[in-house]
Amino acid sequence: MALKDYNILFLGGAKRVSMARLFQNAGQRIGLNVNVFGYELDTRVPLAAVGKIIVGRKWRDTDLYQHLHGTIEDYSIDLLVPFVDPAVGVCARYVQKYGDVKSATGSVELSDGMFDKAVADRLFRDNQIPVPAKFDVGNPSFPVIAKPRTGSASKGIYVIRNREELMHLSLPENQYLMQEFIDGAEEFTVDCYVSDKGEAQAVVPRKRIDVIGGEVNVTETVSDSKLISLSNQILKSLGLRGPVTLQFLHDPADGRYLLMEINPRLGGGCVCSVYAGADIPGLILSNALGKNMPVQNVWRPAVRMTRYMQQVVFDPDGRYIPEPLHD
Repeated sequence: MALKDYNILFLGGAKRVSMARLFQNAGQRIGLNVNVFGYELDTRVPLAAVGKIIVGRKWRDTDLYQHLHGTIEDYSIDLLVPFVDPAVGVCARYVQKYGDVKSATGSVELSDGMFDKAVADRLFRDNQIPVPAKFDVGNPSFPVIAKPRTGSASKGIYVIRNREELMHLSLPENQYLMQEFIDGAEEFTVDCYVSDKGEAQAVVPRKRIDVIGGEVNVTETVSDSKLISLSNQILKSLGLRGPVTLQFLHDPADGRYLLMEINPRLGGGCVCSVYAGADIPGLILSNALGKNMPVQNVWRPAVRMTRYMQQVVFDPDGRYIPEPLHD
């Protein structure tokens, strides 16, 4: 029996080749032939190795939603999946505006709130979620870490050790969130999926072992009941939906887990959690189809993912070349 076609549009997923293949594999298990499309500014991106790339608009272009609507109609897109911060709000707003496609996102309001670090920090504190201590710019307790309110991928973050360094910040002071700097802190990510009904169907912690430019390079799943319990509490108290990535600091001096930020989308290292046994792509597909899948609470700890360099090559006309050319 032929599988039913199901078309997914990745927004900002130019490098997410492994995740695209995991969506395709998950689709086969539930009777779908998943076709992956990418919405990018250039067709010459790695995702072209497994899907069709559509030249789109910049996130702030005035005709973005109109162009995206035409793209969704032209290619019969069934599901939107964002992979970068700006694309989350775009997907949520698109569904709110048109309602002709499913999206792996939560509400517009929560999507917006998570990407302003000062707004998110207030929300976390209002919900009694443990976070690093916050300092006023005029009265910090050094050392502090200065985070741009709307930054991502660790860009523009500074560790400030004295008042002189504080004077050399590249942005106005009110554009930073100032928090305590925890020397020797370990970083953990928790890959989560919450159904439309509010059920946390996957909660998988992993340690960030090696990070390059804000993107995890080596990561490993860990079984930590304290971190899993805290993550479930956060998901419930904030009413999050869809794929969610929680970022924590662990203070080895006192055992504290402190929430750094929440990205309401799939994280770059989520592939590790999927390989460990949490079928998050399958949960996303099933939820979009209105089907129930069991909670993915059986997964393996100590599953390690490490990245390596692989090339994707294009001819002068921008066509993907799967194999070396020969005369």
